[in-house]
Amino acid sequence: MINKNMELLGKQPSVIRDIHEYSVKRKSEIGENNVFDFSIGNPSIPTPAEVKDTILKLLSESDGIKLHAYTSDAGNHNTRVAIANDTNNRFRFKVSAENIYMTCGAAASLEISIRAICNVGDEVIVLSPYFPEYKVYIENAGAKAVEVLCRKNDFGIDIKAIENAVNSKTKAIIVNSPNNPSGVVFSEEDISSLAELLNSYSEEYSQPIYIIADEPYREIVYGGVNVPFIPCYYDNTIVCYSYSKSLSLPGERIGYILISPKATDSSDIFSAVCGAGRASGYICAPSLMQYVIEKCCGIMPDMAKYEKNRDLIYTSLKEIGYNVIRPDGAFYLFVEALEEDANKFCEKAKKFELLLVPSDSFGVKGFVRIAYCVSYDQIKNSIPAFKALFEEYKKGVTL
Repeated sequence: MINKNMELLGKQPSVIRDIHEYSVKRKSEIGENNVFDFSIGNPSIPTPAEVKDTILKLLSESDGIKLHAYTSDAGNHNTRVAIANDTNNRFRFKVSAENIYMTCGAAASLEISIRAICNVGDEVIVLSPYFPEYKVYIENAGAKAVEVLCRKNDFGIDIKAIENAVNSKTKAIIVNSPNNPSGVVFSEEDISSLAELLNSYSEEYSQPIYIIADEPYREIVYGGVNVPFIPCYYDNTIVCYSYSKSLSLPGERIGYILISPKATDSSDIFSAVCGAGRASGYICAPSLMQYVIEKCCGIMPDMAKYEKNRDLIYTSLKEIGYNVIRPDGAFYLFVEALEEDANKFCEKAKKFELLLVPSDSFGVKGFVRIAYCVSYDQIKNSIPAFKALFEEYKKGVTL
């Protein structure tokens, strides 16, 4: 008998992937420029030239033996040193290579971190809206995902709602800022208040409540907005990072876990991370990409294109009349659907060749996510379709 839970998970469709597959089919039928696919968060900014040059240099100068050989389970030491130095320089927070574990991207970082700290029956708070895979990782660890809604007016952290959700079973809370799907950057005030609350409950229950900081969009912010580096505010923090978005490397699957050296029993957490990586089969992240990151971890992406896209679609939809949450980071726009059922709204949007993602799988009803990491021309050409969709609803026409 096969594992029925895994069978059901395999048969359960990913809404985002399904819409993207529909897009591929639809483009083959009516032409690529006639379909406005805003479904998937695939970076559209080219990989920085320094990354490409580093890859070519490594390939040309290496005999291939070391370059493609296994590193240590936790990752190449020099890569971990480079990441630690970059972290210390940027955030004035002291970490070392011994606090860093290299991973196959953010998904592996989250899976490993959750398995490392959670026991069967533990609870992990997720802030809605949230990336749907969080529940998969939490439940796979035998824990329970507890959804807590963010403030609906601005999708910031609702401290009171978290206070009502915390109990003796609470092991962690996942904080994703800049947020997927809303694009909201949680303020320093919100992070400080959350830290104060969790410190209080950790003391009350005589056990740490961890923050798992999911930060693949950390560098993708606009207008000089500050993203609080959570280990500076809360000791019991585990950072999950990926270079997929900042360096436009999603297919290379490279990232890391950073355990705050100030965390309670930090070295034991690192050992648990190593054990969880081993149990998950995630030891030794791709070696070539580790050597690339050693040379390129300090490179900052050029956000001008994403910011230009953000400004166009945000301003245009607001002018049409849509209720839109202003994103200060990531490359997603959260828009209130024009009817209560976001799934039905997205189906009706397809008639205008607009492919949007309903918010239900993100733990919030009545919104859609727009991934604006597309070409500027696609956004510009889609505006009449958004306007036509809005006008049809305004007229009360049944689509």
